Amino acid sequence: MSETILIIEDDDTFSAALLRALKRRGYAAVAAKSVAEALSQAQTSAPDRVVLDLNLAGESGLNLIPRLLEFNPACRIVVLTGYASITTAVDAIKLGAVQYLAKPVDVATLLDAFDHALHADENSLATSTPAATAHAPMSVDRLEWEHIQRVLREHKGNISATARALNMHRRTLQRKLLKRPASR
Repeated sequence: MSETILIIEDDDTFSAALLRALKRRGYAAVAAKSVAEALSQAQTSAPDRVVLDLNLAGESGLNLIPRLLEFNPACRIVVLTGYASITTAVDAIKLGAVQYLAKPVDVATLLDAFDHALHADENSLATSTPAATAHAPMSVDRLEWEHIQRVLREHKGNISATARALNMHRRTLQRKLLKRPASR
């Protein structure tokens, strides 16, 4: 019997394409587009793998990680996001996700992320880390973005409190949040 993969994604087009691609590869794949639907699917199918969107119609997918692991503690969860940041990546891994990937992502990369997590141990993890990521410094814009995201998370998404903490006007902060820097 093939492994069950639960896709938790609120973008219908992306979800349908991923669902088709996984089924073509022989996986038993099911989809959910809301937190409630995801919990219902997880309870009935206890998936082996989960593809979890970070932002589900305004709700954080991070909150789902511990709840999904309650249904199947051996479940491997890969978090996908359109707006990757170091802060959310660290949070996702701390909560129990095995990998954190930025969209767009192809099915082969996604499946490799699950497999890498399954086979990684201390020796293979050290040799499989891409050298390019370890040596490429972030741009100043990216560092500022990461810092803003960390402070915003500390203030639970409150823009006004974050602006005060950063000693910045609220409108300036909002403009900076609208400008997403390049990944490096």
